[in-house]
Amino acid sequence: MATRTRTLGRIAKVLLAPTLALGATVGLAAAPASAAVWSSCEQYGNTSLNGYTLYNNIWGSGAGSQCFWANSGTNWGVWANHPNTGGIKSYPNSKKVVNKTITSLGSLTGSYNVTVPSSGSYNTSYDIWDTDYDYEVMLWVNKTGAVGPLGTSQGTVTLGGHTWTVYKGNNTANDVFSFVRTSNSTSGTVNILPILKWIKDTKGWFGNETIGDVQFGFEITSSSGGLDFQTNSATVSSS
Repeated sequence: MATRTRTLGRIAKVLLAPTLALGATVGLAAAPASAAVWSSCEQYGNTSLNGYTLYNNIWGSGAGSQCFWANSGTNWGVWANHPNTGGIKSYPNSKKVVNKTITSLGSLTGSYNVTVPSSGSYNTSYDIWDTDYDYEVMLWVNKTGAVGPLGTSQGTVTLGGHTWTVYKGNNTANDVFSFVRTSNSTSGTVNILPILKWIKDTKGWFGNETIGDVQFGFEITSSSGGLDFQTNSATVSSS
């Protein structure tokens, strides 16, 4: 079971993590044949495109090389070569900021289409935060290899158009609620708002939180030899 330190922890790790010896030119050949609008092999390389923030985000200890390319805020990918060791190495992602309370949201939806490797250890997931970073909601739409969510199983529930096994835990910085899809999917739409309302109203695990960041990306533990992770399309919409 991977030890999870989420995005708030990742922000702290910008200050705390040692600089990695990343290959400055490695991996960009994995980008599409047409020149990407933006690319970076920097540990915390980031940019904003089309209302999304893109973040290379190599935050875990013992990480290898990783390069991020983007054609737009919703079409991007990474080439990652992280060793076959335990512990999360990175969470390259796109972020949309919502900044609305749960009760003021009329809708919150994510749609995704990804191409992911058959080897390595990783999950493809939404990472949803309240504005105070007290609570984290993860939605795993697929997983491969030796990865698992933090906490203990709370059973299975069908919400937002998918069936999930729910886990509840705490990483000492914040509570983590992980929803792991019972079968892998590389494309689909998730109705996120009913999941948040279920946590709030049915389980009472948090109150009427203001939802801040909605991230979508690949949480990579190992990708030895270099693997490609491609987001063909990933959008977040709210009202």
